[in-house]
Amino acid sequence: MQSFRTELENNIVEQDIIDLENKIKAFRDGTIHDEKFRSLRLARGVYGQRQPGVQMIRIKLPFGKVTFKQLLRIADIADEYGSGNLHLTTRQDIQLHYVSLDRTPELWAKLEQDDITLREACGNTVRNVTASPNSGIDKDEPFDVSPYAHAVFKYFLRNPICQEMGRKIKISFSSSDKDTAFSYIHDLGFIPKINEAGERGFKVLFAGGLGAQPFLASPINDFLPEDQLIPFTESVLRVFDRYGERSNRNKARLKYLVQKLGLEEVLHLVAEERIANKVKTYTIDRDSVPQPALPLEREYSAVEILNETHYKHWSATNVVEQKQEGFYSVYVKVQVGDIKTDKARAFVEAIKPYVADEIRVTQNQGLLLKFVREEALPSLYSALNKIGYTTAGFDSLADITTCPGTDTCNLGISNSMTLAEVLEDVIYTDFPEFIYEKNIKIKISGCMNSCGQHGLAEIGFHGSSVKAEGKVVPAVQVMLGGGTVGNGVGRVAERVIKVPSKRATSVLHFILNDFKANNEENENFHQYYDRKGKDHFYQLLKPLADLTNLQQEEFVDWGHVEQFVTAIGVGECAGVVIDLVATLLLEADEKFSWAKQNLDKCAYADAIYHTYSTFVSAAKSLLLDKGVNSSTQVGVIREFDNHYVETGEFNLSTNFSDLVLQINKNEPTAEFAEKYFGEAVAFLNQIKEKRAA
Repeated sequence: MQSFRTELENNIVEQDIIDLENKIKAFRDGTIHDEKFRSLRLARGVYGQRQPGVQMIRIKLPFGKVTFKQLLRIADIADEYGSGNLHLTTRQDIQLHYVSLDRTPELWAKLEQDDITLREACGNTVRNVTASPNSGIDKDEPFDVSPYAHAVFKYFLRNPICQEMGRKIKISFSSSDKDTAFSYIHDLGFIPKINEAGERGFKVLFAGGLGAQPFLASPINDFLPEDQLIPFTESVLRVFDRYGERSNRNKARLKYLVQKLGLEEVLHLVAEERIANKVKTYTIDRDSVPQPALPLEREYSAVEILNETHYKHWSATNVVEQKQEGFYSVYVKVQVGDIKTDKARAFVEAIKPYVADEIRVTQNQGLLLKFVREEALPSLYSALNKIGYTTAGFDSLADITTCPGTDTCNLGISNSMTLAEVLEDVIYTDFPEFIYEKNIKIKISGCMNSCGQHGLAEIGFHGSSVKAEGKVVPAVQVMLGGGTVGNGVGRVAERVIKVPSKRATSVLHFILNDFKANNEENENFHQYYDRKGKDHFYQLLKPLADLTNLQQEEFVDWGHVEQFVTAIGVGECAGVVIDLVATLLLEADEKFSWAKQNLDKCAYADAIYHTYSTFVSAAKSLLLDKGVNSSTQVGVIREFDNHYVETGEFNLSTNFSDLVLQINKNEPTAEFAEKYFGEAVAFLNQIKEKRAA
């Protein structure tokens, strides 16, 4: 695989890994607070696991792209450092489990040998930028969005404006109006458009999100020109960093900032921030993600298909004609997203002769293979069939998405992975015709936080519990009617009823039998659900919620033998830094040194942002002396004026707000960077003198 990394980038990566190693040592020595360390390691893809003493490692794969060599490298790493399993996620990442914290720097270094990063896969950062897996080959796409997703990933990786935000930002690119990357539940969702002049741009969806309280994104721009993609995104992140909630992590997403300030005001702040951007326009390199080399054209030996019926089902549900004439894409269903390392190696060996060297991880935890010649399809099927990867019904009702749940996640309430396997078995056994039904999706999360995306499913389940006979019973909340409509429009599933987990199979039987019996001709599930109404489904499922007739096995969760107990740990979706005075002063010094380094390199925009962060951290440290703890950066700035400047306790030539917020009133020039940095020097020195006194 060709590497496009520069020597400078290699040096930055090396320093990143050394920094993680040093911080782990400091944590072990007790010289860095646990909460501060948690925030730091999360931003480097190292996530605490339900099981004590081990970590989950999240590998960041922009828009889910991975080569043969990279997948084999990840498999080797999973064997050497983890549990020998690769877990595909709904954000097109790959996760490894049961990794020792002390070995994570070494693991990261080995991954980087094949241009694979952990950086900002977790934490209060821009998470993995997702895209429709079929981008570049989609017959319906106006243009390939892959280079645009890649540009956003690259521009904001290690960018100072998004390293320590209040919480995460999620960004998606759909390939067409079908919106298969779910723009409507993202902080920023982009759908490609071409205007009347033939220019490229994007419809923009703003401030969506799932979680325990789903918000549908608002359409804010029907056509954002392609050269404004990066500047607009930068302005949004700068505003979110300054105004976003930092104390209450449950209110620390962009959707809550819009709820608090109003959409119009947030967009006004975004427009104001433009002057401070590093770039005012940004030309996207459309060739940054070239199509992979095609598989060699050759004669294919005759293949005996032992089960012609199964081959026809597989061809009909898992094979799609590409926009490139003569080529097909093949989707591979991966149950619960888990691939053992021996299977991963066998998989690469099986597909190599027949597909291009580019695999895409899909949002429903499967894999997409590209550029298969029509005459190679029987041979590819035969090779995949030998290793068990020809299950028909990709992205159908029978292809259930799930998070790891209580298998490894701290926040999991009840099991989701075994439940997914059981429900899939129900469909293949009792409703085999539904492997052709691609307009109904089942998604499962182990808790209400929606990592399994249950909130955007036609049929969703999330882990819960109920009490009966003085004991706790594992349960699922049944949610119905969600899903994608198209062109940025989506639906959030409604909570209908809660039932014991072991009755989820009956829930599925009741719903599907009712759908088969009562849906009208050409009526999809959304129309059927709306016509029947929520109460119809509540009454339909109500007998299953009766807790007076529980059987003993219903006190045991799926995949377990012991009696169920709820054991919820501390979530690590995004760590919030604890407010300790010493920690904040150390942070201010660290950010100050970064500002100086960037100033010396003439990286003026980055220097200015690090300088701004120095002001905020230093001011926050002094506010804590008065017991004042603001939950936003703009609140820190305001409170410092209230408690120090206006009282005369701190001498400034102007108020603190005017001093700090010069950042969004000036171009990022050398002159302003030098001036702003000098003012930060004086301010930081005065803070330290006051602390010493």
